[in-house]
Amino acid sequence: MTKNLWIVSISIAYFLGSIPFGYLLMRFIRKEDVRQQGSGNIGATNVARSGGKGLGIATLALDMGKAYAAVMIAQHLAKGVGGAMAYNVAVAAAVAAVMGHVFPVWLGFRGGKGVASALGVFLALTWPSALSILAVFAVVFALTRYVSLASIIGAATFPLFGFYFVAERTTMVKFGFLFIPVLIILKHHANIRRLMSGTESRFGVNPGAVDENGKVEA
Repeated sequence: MTKNLWIVSISIAYFLGSIPFGYLLMRFIRKEDVRQQGSGNIGATNVARSGGKGLGIATLALDMGKAYAAVMIAQHLAKGVGGAMAYNVAVAAAVAAVMGHVFPVWLGFRGGKGVASALGVFLALTWPSALSILAVFAVVFALTRYVSLASIIGAATFPLFGFYFVAERTTMVKFGFLFIPVLIILKHHANIRRLMSGTESRFGVNPGAVDENGKVEA
């Protein structure tokens, strides 16, 4: 029973997380492939730059929502086991949902950077921590206008808030609370290089900065 719970919860979470809403919205509404626009990323920032703020906001909400739902479903399925085990299953589902977004099977395992999905799972797992990193993101973005820098710093601070607000200290919790932020930061490796070289694009200010392949990257 317990083994099936893990398999079902993780599978549902991955496939929910792998729904490429940014790609689908651009494909059906703008008749364009977002992977051929701007940075080629399917996340909300590139959708906003390529298809307009409305589609960007919709992508953000849907990416957060699918990840939040993945964790809530896992919590519902695990309600019978209770305690630390139930929370472990929820954290595993959170990791699977973010992995689904970053590595979606439908797009050849080339997805987004996981920022919105991570916020969605954190809201489900520990909403005080999620609101705290959202505040960090907002402050950094307001000061710099760099979505990438705000995302990186927000991700880096999550373990501090997560371990402060969550009493569970199981191996799964430690793994999940560290793995997701590290994955997000690693997915921003190109942004980090441009931030260090001073060529990163500020959102709504200088959308023309390009990477070594000639693409603008969000």
